[in-house]
Parts: sequence; structure tokens; C-alpha cells
Amino acid sequence: MNGAALRRFGVGALPPVVFGVLFVGLWQLFVRAAHVRSFVLPAPSDIWSSAVDASGRITSAAGHSGLNALVGLLIGVLAGVLLAAIAARLPLFGNAVTPLVAALAAMPIVALAPLLNNMYSPLSPLPRREVVAISAFVPVFVNVYRGLSRLSAVHRELMQSYAASQTAVLRTIRIPGALPHFFTGLRIASSLAVIAAVVSEYFGGLQDGLGSRITSSVGASDYPGAWASVLGAVVLGLLFYLAAAGLERIVLGPRAAPVT
Repeated sequence: MNGAALRRFGVGALPPVVFGVLFVGLWQLFVRAAHVRSFVLPAPSDIWSSAVDASGRITSAAGHSGLNALVGLLIGVLAGVLLAAIAARLPLFGNAVTPLVAALAAMPIVALAPLLNNMYSPLSPLPRREVVAISAFVPVFVNVYRGLSRLSAVHRELMQSYAASQTAVLRTIRIPGALPHFFTGLRIASSLAVIAAVVSEYFGGLQDGLGSRITSSVGASDYPGAWASVLGAVVLGLLFYLAAAGLERIVLGPRAAPVT
């Protein structure tokens, strides 16, 4: 990484790091000075101590939640891309399916997860992965459909002058133009996948993920432990987001959106 790249990284990364440190410091001071009870808001130092003490269990739970999030994310991305490609190729179908996708986006996880849990064995991970897939599908479909549907008049006339087929237009114009939109949807879906995986674990099934640890810690009045599991979910979400952003930078290069 050259000097210019380091400076750009510093300019992008320094403000959120400074803000985060100040926020955690003020949080610690407020909790100690105001004598806030732990069931209302634990101190960051107590959360960190619980995270260190239960690091093995949190890591194991994050692995199960992360696997559900990854499988669901891959399914949702694949379904979103395929359906968006069909919708862009068939405008009537696109006009018909877009409102249904909007309705799907409005469906809350807290209503969807219990319904899917009742359809499968309590030991099956499928309900959680389906919740993740639905959550990831919507932003990917919306962004890819928008990208594939955008064809400038100049490009349209140029391809018509070449008598190019629709397949050639798709390969040379639509897909390259839709890649930035795809990665925008992927970055959104990567974070939503972790949220959906953790929230869906609140509603029964295997007690092996971060969501289950949060509910069990709250039930045992271990509030710093619950927040420690929340911290694990935050780290997991950041890893998914950074992986999506890194893939975008590898594929798009200079055209990639900044990570921060």
C-alpha cells in the first residue's frame, strides 16, 4: 500500500475510530457517574470482561450464526440476481413482481421466523436460513433490477446500429453497468443476513447461536453477558460487510465504493 493509499485510508478510517473511542469512553463515564444498574445499561468494561470470560462460547455461537447467515445470504443473492435478470428481460413480469418484492420487504422477521419454525423440525437450521435468504433477496433484487434496467439512449442507439442481439447487449452493456448496483445490494444484504440470522434465533429451534445466547443470558439476569453476545453479533456483521466490500474492490477496482 503506497503513501497516497495510506493517507486515503487514514482519512476514511480515523473519524469513525475516534468517534467510537469517544462514544465508549463517555458511555463508561456516564454509567459509573450516574450509578446506572446493569440491567438498564452495563458499563463497557463489564461487557468486555464478560466477552473475554465467555470468548469460547461466543465464538462457537458466532460460528453457528455465521454459517446460517452465509448459507442464507448465498441463496438470497442467487435468487435475487436470477429473478432480477428475468424481470429486466421481461418488462411485464418485472412490473408484476416488483410490488410483491416490496411487500416481502415489509414483512417483519419477528412474524416470519415463528411461522417458518412451525414448518420444520425444531432441530432443523432451514427456518433460520430461509429467513436470512428472504432478507438478503430483497436488496439484491432491487439493486440488480435497477442496474439491468438502466440503458442509456446512446448505448441503445449504438447497439442498434451494430444490430446487436439482446444477449450481446446484456453481456457488453447491461451486466457491466449493473455490477456497481449488485455490490451495493450485496453490502446491504451482508449486514441484513447477520441481523436476520441472530433475530430468527430468538424464536425457538437449536439453541446454538448468538440470538439464543442473548435470550438465555437475559433470562439468567446476566446482562453484561447478553451485551457481550451482542458485541459478538456486531463483529460478525462487520466481518460480513468487510468481506462484501473487499469482493467489490477486487472486482470493480477503482470504481468500487469506499468501505468507510
